[in-house]
Amino acid sequence: MRIAFDAMGGDFAPEAMVDGTLRAAREWPDTQFVLLGVEDEVKPHLAGELPTNVQLMAVTQHIETDEEPVKAIRRKKDSSIVRGCRMVKEGEADVFISAGNTGALMAAGLLVTGRLPGIERPALAPIFPTLTQKGMLVLDVGANPEARPEHLEQYALMGSLYAEAVLGFERPRVGLLNIGAEGGKGTTFTKEVYQRISALPLNFIGNVEARNVLNGDCDVLVCDGFSGNILLKNTEGVAKAIFDRLKKEFTRNAITKLAAAILKPGLKRFATEMDYKEHGGAPLLGLQGPVVKAHGSSDARAVFNAVRQARLYVEQQVITRISDELNRLEGDEHR
Repeated sequence: MRIAFDAMGGDFAPEAMVDGTLRAAREWPDTQFVLLGVEDEVKPHLAGELPTNVQLMAVTQHIETDEEPVKAIRRKKDSSIVRGCRMVKEGEADVFISAGNTGALMAAGLLVTGRLPGIERPALAPIFPTLTQKGMLVLDVGANPEARPEHLEQYALMGSLYAEAVLGFERPRVGLLNIGAEGGKGTTFTKEVYQRISALPLNFIGNVEARNVLNGDCDVLVCDGFSGNILLKNTEGVAKAIFDRLKKEFTRNAITKLAAAILKPGLKRFATEMDYKEHGGAPLLGLQGPVVKAHGSSDARAVFNAVRQARLYVEQQVITRISDELNRLEGDEHR
């Protein structure tokens, strides 16, 4: 297997990207890693001689987080994001991972790697932590803010297949994000989506309210990119606010510090369970080749976990399974 990695993307690039890749290279010596980066910026973080399964491939450009996506990928054809997506398209890499500009990665995925036949809009699908400790796949969280009902129908299909193949869920429970649990709740849009997903050969459990998301009521949560991105950012913000407040309260005086010392092991376990770094990256489902978006704030540990998830994505042939299922459903419709 050959994994291409964007060494220039992310808040802590290139150091965290390099460290995470080197750690992954030691863990999986049978995998080849290609670091795509501006040589003068990456080399100072390569301590000594590279492992035999790691290669630095120099690029001359880097897409910044604030650049307009489509313009950036058209102007910067030798950027790490464009080169990585092209490597997947041309079979030079089995998967590409980037923690860089999400919009640019999405645009490059569409325009360079290309969509799967039968998929109109790819979806960004991260794993949300849940209180059940199993996690939950949520799609879409921002790749396609203005979705149509048929797009969410495709998200449900792709998400179910990915959750089964990569996350290990048996007959994944698929839910639809809505303002009420009853089947008749929601807008005209969500009602049509409900009917469409109900007709698919999936384990569809119906609507799921946002307040129940972290309870793990479903294994795959389907929503449009606008709502999904709000859910993602709000969840991250609430989690940070809670941990910041707990830290303040536990350092208020000697008594609270003593309480903190007693509770510390349990709090650390809970913090780990709710940490996005433990859940790897978010695949862009619906592309012709595997492309994975790592969190922008990824450290070396998050990079390592993104590699672990990307390996499963490739090994389980998720894209082939999605394509086969789409063809099967299309054949059923024509009978």
